This record gives sequence, structure tokens and C-alpha cells, in this order.
Amino acid sequence: MNRREFFASSAVSAMTAVTVGSGMSSGAEVSTAAVFEDKYELNEGIAVGAYELRKYILKSANQLERLHDYFKTAFIPTARRLGTGPVGVFELVATTDTPVVYVLIPHRTAASVLEFPVALAKSKEHLALGATFWNVMPSEASYVRIESSLMTPFAGMAKLETPDINSSRIFELRTYESHSERAGIKKVEMFNIGEIEIFRRSGLTPVFFGQTVIGAKLPNLTYMLTYPDMSVHGIAWKKFIADPEWKKLSKTPGFTDPEIVSNITNVFLKPTLYSQI
Repeated sequence: MNRREFFASSAVSAMTAVTVGSGMSSGAEVSTAAVFEDKYELNEGIAVGAYELRKYILKSANQLERLHDYFKTAFIPTARRLGTGPVGVFELVATTDTPVVYVLIPHRTAASVLEFPVALAKSKEHLALGATFWNVMPSEASYVRIESSLMTPFAGMAKLETPDINSSRIFELRTYESHSERAGIKKVEMFNIGEIEIFRRSGLTPVFFGQTVIGAKLPNLTYMLTYPDMSVHGIAWKKFIADPEWKKLSKTPGFTDPEIVSNITNVFLKPTLYSQI
């Protein structure tokens, strides 16, 4: 789905919600059976219309504990009943003075991005389970702020691929910024025509790839990789860099880093015990 299709779909959904008040936006929740209906898809990947990536900035251990309790007991169960997810919740591998929590919310459709927060706010069960997180005074805020971005999946990897949640795993979240929208589109093209496949055979196991349509530091793309541990991470990247096809692709005019990538940032994450990714 390209950017124009994304916003067109979202606009139609918004008008429908206002005029007829139907679907998820009405506050009705789907059957709890929907929580389990996508399990057969896990090995093949889960179809996604859009990714929402949130970064919760916290200032205390009390806030962190409250946030984890909210996501575990209220947010994730409600999201699954609404047909959204699986939801990934992650903390930084390296400890810092300021707690940070990343939350990945895959939406089945672009329309869900608009409908989901309304449905959450209308869910009596969700509001009851999450009361200590939602109903707070300014002096007892549940977080300092939320930074979020909205992404559309790459054509070359249109599905979310989840690792075995029962095995040890770490995640690498990488963001590539570009100096222009044209350059950003070119980098996405580079992944679609070959770089993703080189990742896979090198042991760089992808979870998702997304082109950011709303968020900070635009234009950019963000993707997530997973490994059993940091030693596998190092081996896989060395293999990728040495790959003959990667060497050829990365030196192809129009695809070199100086032409299309202006900055790269990455963070290493560990899943919470209740994370579904």
C-alpha cells in the first residue's frame, strides 16, 4: 500500500464511522475467539496494513511498573479482542537512568489505525482493567510522553514475522533517514529488490519493515531484526557485509549510502515476559 492509498482508505473509514457509527468505532468488541484465529498464520507471517510504533518515555520505576501492568492486563487483551496485534512490548537491553518502553502495534488494515483508539476508549472492560493507568492526576502521570510513528509495510515484506516467543531472543530496531523523499523511496526499493533476501540468508532474521508516513525525522524507514543472542548478531552482520551480492548492490549507482542514506540509528531491545512478539 502506498501513501496515497493509505490516507484514502483512512479517510473513507473515518467518514463511515461518523455517518453510520458501525464497525470497531461503535465500541463493539469482536469475539474473544478472534484472539486465536491467526495462530495458523504465524509460520507464514501475519498480514499487516500498517504498523504503529510507540516509545514511552518514563521517569520512575513506579511508572514503569504501572505501564507493564496496564499493557499486560488491559491493553493487550483488549487489542486482541479487537483483532489488532500481536502486540510487542520491549525494553532497552542496556539500562539507562530514564526508563523507555517500545510498543509495536500491527494493524490489519489502515482503517484500524483510526478506529482502534476510539474502540479502546469505549471498551468498558479495558477502562476498568486499565483504570490505574488511565485515571491519574497530573502529579501521578503514568508517563512523561509518548513518541509515535506510523508506517506502511514494504512490498518486499508485507507481513509481520514473529519469532518463537518461548525461546531466548533479542531485537535490533534500526532507522534509516534520507535527505529527501526521493532518496527515501530509493532505499525502500533497494530493500525490496534484493537487500531483504540477503538479510535472510545471512542470518539477519527480519520481523518487519516499514516506511514511515507520520512521525519524527522524516523521511525514514524503520525495520526490526531478531537474534537468539548478541553473538549471533555479530556473526550475521559480518556474513551480510561479506556477501558478494550485497557488495554489488551497495555499489550500484543510485543505491550507494551517500546518495540515499543520511543517518542510521539503532537500539537493542529485549521483550517483556508478556510480549507477544
